[in-house]
Amino acid sequence: MTRRIDALDVLRGVAIMGTLGTNIWIFTAPGGPAEFLRLGGDTGVVETFLRFLSNGKFLGLLTLLFGVGLELQHRSALRKGLAWPGRYLWRATLLFVEGALHFVLVFEFDVLMGYAITSVIVAYLIGRSRRAVTAWMVAAGTLHVAMVALTTAALMIGPGGGDTLPYARLGWLDQVAFRLQNVVVFRIELVFIVPMGIVLFLLGARLLRAGVFEEHGAGLRRKLIAVGLGLGVPLNLVTSFAGPEWFAVDRYLLAPMVALGLLGLITSIVLGMRGAPGVLRRGIAGVGRTALSCYVFQNLAASVLCYGWGLGLADRLDGFRPWWVPVAWGGICLLFMVLSSLWLRRFSRGPLELAWQWAYQAPSPARQS
Repeated sequence: MTRRIDALDVLRGVAIMGTLGTNIWIFTAPGGPAEFLRLGGDTGVVETFLRFLSNGKFLGLLTLLFGVGLELQHRSALRKGLAWPGRYLWRATLLFVEGALHFVLVFEFDVLMGYAITSVIVAYLIGRSRRAVTAWMVAAGTLHVAMVALTTAALMIGPGGGDTLPYARLGWLDQVAFRLQNVVVFRIELVFIVPMGIVLFLLGARLLRAGVFEEHGAGLRRKLIAVGLGLGVPLNLVTSFAGPEWFAVDRYLLAPMVALGLLGLITSIVLGMRGAPGVLRRGIAGVGRTALSCYVFQNLAASVLCYGWGLGLADRLDGFRPWWVPVAWGGICLLFMVLSSLWLRRFSRGPLELAWQWAYQAPSPARQS
């Protein structure tokens, strides 16, 4: 039995709340996903800055943490004498199904499907030699940079534009149909997530082995903070204001760099804390322990809050953008921090985590992994 890494729960909680910090701009836009991607017009200075605070950074952080989790599962399998990847492939299949349902029923930009595909690839790499892993990281990273460069060039030649439909007014079934009709457009992000994910999954595993979550990893964390926050943040700020043509660079290259700095900073803060965790830390850690449930819940809650088949606030409060959007984000975060804390008083896992674990063990309930 290995001890729990407290910083991981906090990091996951921050990452989940941070992803909502990006997604909330999609939900609160009357034009929906197209408006978020700036296909229907430019945003103001304040909204651009607020988007900069979260866009891509917490996707990068969550991806790094997924790699850390994969490394921990690999260690567990070896410790128990189980074949690898073995039943992990069933785990990845369940994640893909979860993501597909989430995409169709709730949210256009689900990341779980991309993580499932990436995890299958990385599962076959995680135990290989350092040289082999480095070669895969370089190859995937080169492909990723090439895709970002091609996308940026295409946007500069012919930047996106055009009308947006009143997405927020559509009924739930109409939104489901719209996602299915535009599945290629909404799933095109996988082109970026999979190669980027290979790099960040393997990097997360490598950072865990290097002791980034241990006291002796202080030097490594300082380097991550220097590169991610000292260099990444200024560059990311520039691309955020450079225009929609730089969207891919902003979200898929520089934001993951910032995520490394966040990982180093948050881990250092957690390791530096003494005494019993306070209310805020317990709440964030609770979100981290129920990350899958909170990820789905936050998107469902935002849909109910913003769309016409719910409270319809995206249309009603459009005149108050961007000011009401951070308030909506804070309210949803506070809600699932409270709910996760209450849930964990009685259960060791979140509700979706419990259902997911049952499905994972169902084919062979006698085996635990």
